[in-house]
Amino acid sequence: MSAPIEPESRLPKEIWILVSASFVIALGFGIVAPALPQYARSFDVGVTAATVVISSFAFMRLAFAPVSGRLVQRLGERPVYITGVLIVAASTGACALAADYWQLLVFRAAGGIGSTMFTVSAMGLLIRIAPPGKRGRVSGMYATSFLMGNITGPLFGGLLVGFGLRMPFVIYTIALVIAAAVVFFALRRSHLSAPEAGDDAPAMTLRDGLANPVYRAALTSNFAVGAIVFGVRVALVPLFVVEALQRDGGLAGVALTVFAVGNASVLMLSGRLSDTYGRRPFVLTGLLVCGVSTIAMGATENLAVFFVASALAGLGSGIMNPAQQAAVADVIGSKSRGGPVLATFQMVSDVGGVLGPVVGGQLAERLSYTAAFAVTGSVMVLAAIAWAVVPRDRVPKVRAEVP
Repeated sequence: MSAPIEPESRLPKEIWILVSASFVIALGFGIVAPALPQYARSFDVGVTAATVVISSFAFMRLAFAPVSGRLVQRLGERPVYITGVLIVAASTGACALAADYWQLLVFRAAGGIGSTMFTVSAMGLLIRIAPPGKRGRVSGMYATSFLMGNITGPLFGGLLVGFGLRMPFVIYTIALVIAAAVVFFALRRSHLSAPEAGDDAPAMTLRDGLANPVYRAALTSNFAVGAIVFGVRVALVPLFVVEALQRDGGLAGVALTVFAVGNASVLMLSGRLSDTYGRRPFVLTGLLVCGVSTIAMGATENLAVFFVASALAGLGSGIMNPAQQAAVADVIGSKSRGGPVLATFQMVSDVGGVLGPVVGGQLAERLSYTAAFAVTGSVMVLAAIAWAVVPRDRVPKVRAEVP
């Protein structure tokens, strides 16, 4: 159903707090991203073993997602969010002290537990707090804050690698502690962020969600996002720059940054437009652009062309992400408790995050980086088919008041 048109009003301050915290978390994540595969390789392991470190984080997110949903139901979003961020901080600090590959693997995997806690909590808060007519805009803002962190993070990360591969993990630990403190002090007296009364709020079951073709399509596209954007991109792009293009490790951070720049350049606009024109056209376009560009990334031997393809892939991701997030929010609605629906939506992304780097790493080792990017990029194109068959009249269209 279409949401009612709401009168013009300012967004709740809680949204801006979550957006700010997202930026701080992403800044630290971006700092670590260029160093993590190289850090793993420094323990004398192969490409596949290095990518498994990326997958282990996503695997623990996947395994702990159902528990996170139950914790949110019992304790409320805010305490679960803060605890989750602090768990990732402790895990990241331990990674900086890892003495061998197996310690790094265990410490990094443990961070996935905290990550799923604050991710589910943040999604629940945003859906509940955001005005229905501005869900695309809010999704775009939240994603933009994360991507702005990713834009600046890898640049700092590439520079910090020069001071040792452990230094980025120390900086990320500090960033996470700051984010937890911001949310704790700023939201501790917020009525909007307080737990809902469970008996008064209707519950949406996973079966209810799966009955909606938009939600089913969103599961497919979010799997592709997890596999390519959060998995293969982080795991293989730094290695491709160093090992295939024979360039300095610092340029790996630049490669990740240009993706983030392309992404962030359209997030706000695509989010606003999806509030007016619906979610489907933006998700479809973004999936196709991101998928084709990912394939092109592995087919070039020229660094400049690789950067252009990476930027275009980011552009596609930015076009589709706010619309996809808002589509799920439309399905759940601001008055429903959709814990299982949100948890499953997150879990399919984590499945992709587990499988993407491993499959990509195997293809790179056994065949070539070209084959790895071609196969994984095709996943995005296939996900577009799921959205192409969604009936147009079943895609929620929510008009927004544009200031």
